[in-house]
Amino acid sequence: MPFINVETNLPASKFPEDLLKRLCTTLAAALGKPEDRMNLVVKTDLPMMIAGSSSPCLLMFLSALGVTDTAEKNKKHSAKIFQFLKGELGLSDDRILILFYPLEPWQIGKKGTVMSFL
Repeated sequence: MPFINVETNLPASKFPEDLLKRLCTTLAAALGKPEDRMNLVVKTDLPMMIAGSSSPCLLMFLSALGVTDTAEKNKKHSAKIFQFLKGELGLSDDRILILFYPLEPWQIGKKGTVMSFL
């Protein structure tokens, strides 16, 4: 059950529904997770700076169970995600950052309990 939060200074018009769907598909494939488990939030038009510049940029926070817990896994995920974001949004490598966070089942509340008990 991946949770993806994207923050960007790009305008909302760069993120039509079909792009969000393709992003979910790409993320699901990269992480080896079912698409119906993906949770995505995109916040656009934010005042932002990366590396001291307010040029177009994107910050992604990616949390998931069992697939973001090693450098080797995250390196593979990063390559696939960067390829998509660069191609779809026209951003360069130095204008994208991804922060990976491993999750445990007890950290996710669902249906009045936590995932450990579902």
